[in-house]
Parts: sequence; C-alpha cells; structure tokens
Amino acid sequence: RSSQVYSSKLRRVAVWDTENEQVIELITNQFTWTANTISELYKSRWMVEIFFRDLKQLLHIKSFVGTSENAVMIQIWTALITILILKALRAQAKFGWHLSNLVAFIRLNLFVKIELEK
Repeated sequence: RSSQVYSSKLRRVAVWDTENEQVIELITNQFTWTANTISELYKSRWMVEIFFRDLKQLLHIKSFVGTSENAVMIQIWTALITILILKALRAQAKFGWHLSNLVAFIRLNLFVKIELEK
C-alpha cells in the first residue's frame, strides 16, 4: 500500500546511538550521502524539533506573530535568549527547579520583587 502512495525508491539507514545504546533506523530518499551524513542531519533536525517543542511548552507560544522572514528570525532569537536566561536562572537557583515550574513561578510573580537565588 505504501508503494502506491510513494512509488520512488527509499533507503533504510541504520545508525547506532551510543547515548541510548540502541539502533535508530532512518528512511530516506537520499542515495548519494553517506549514512553518517544522514544520521548527523537527523540529529540536527531533532535538536530543532526539541527547540520548537520547548517554545510551545515552556513559553506557551502557539504561533508566530509576524510571518515575514525578519519577524520570524526576531521571534526565534528572542525565544532563544529567553530560554537561555531561564536555564541560567535555574542553574543559579538553590532549589532544584524543573524548567516548567520555574517558568510558572516567574509568570505568577512577574511584578513581585524577589531574589531568585534564595
């Protein structure tokens, strides 16, 4: 049934993930690149997916306000800076915050003067 939907040839690439100690199988239509190149591309793509998941979950961003290239880039850079600041605050805090709890705490106490280190 799948060959009727996508009739071109596909390539299966199996890669060993040393971090999780498992084989990851990737399906691609790219036949000229090495398996290592394809696996690195998918790893990079996964990091982008994680970033956008963090945008949606941590910062509650559902969509971009502007759609021009410049507007999207400004929003991505702003989100990156915000996530970095939050992670730095979490690292400095004496309490073992989960990042989502820290975001909720800051949101609730945005206009209250408190020392986050304490």
